[in-house]
Amino acid sequence: MKAKTSVQAKSLLYVHREPFDHEEDDVGIELSQHASEPLSPDDPLAPLPFNPYKGNRGLTRAWHAMKNSLNGFRVAIREESAFRQELTLAAILVPCGIVVPVTPVERAALLASVLLVLMVELLNSSVEAAIDRISLERHELSKRAKDFGSAAVMVALLVCVLTWGLIVGPLLWRWALMLF
Repeated sequence: MKAKTSVQAKSLLYVHREPFDHEEDDVGIELSQHASEPLSPDDPLAPLPFNPYKGNRGLTRAWHAMKNSLNGFRVAIREESAFRQELTLAAILVPCGIVVPVTPVERAALLASVLLVLMVELLNSSVEAAIDRISLERHELSKRAKDFGSAAVMVALLVCVLTWGLIVGPLLWRWALMLF
């Protein structure tokens, strides 16, 4: 016995058959009859509408992406005081992470932890900007989203402090013991 299927199910070739059904495969014939039907906007196989912001390809796309990224840095530096503070911290810690005498893997962990703080702060700022764009009125969900972003920044800062403390802390302790 063959189950009835919708046109959409047939177009996706999801035809249910009983386990030992030996009937002729007539799915191909039925598909050709419905191939000229236009797809509804809800159909997952329907083409996406034209987006004027997605027209660039190749090097042009990469060039525009780089310009947008640099513009994002400029706006973050100009508008976000927390990002400026963390950028100042990065300006101090990145050179220290490069010159401190540790293994290459430890050096990568030190630098990655600092860059992680900057990345999470940029994401937090983007969430806050999107929420403020939607509405400036106080709402519990807006507060929750902003608090989640703030918590993510705090976790990134904690990872940075732990990384630097566990890798550079013993070196500083040895240097302090040698001085005194």
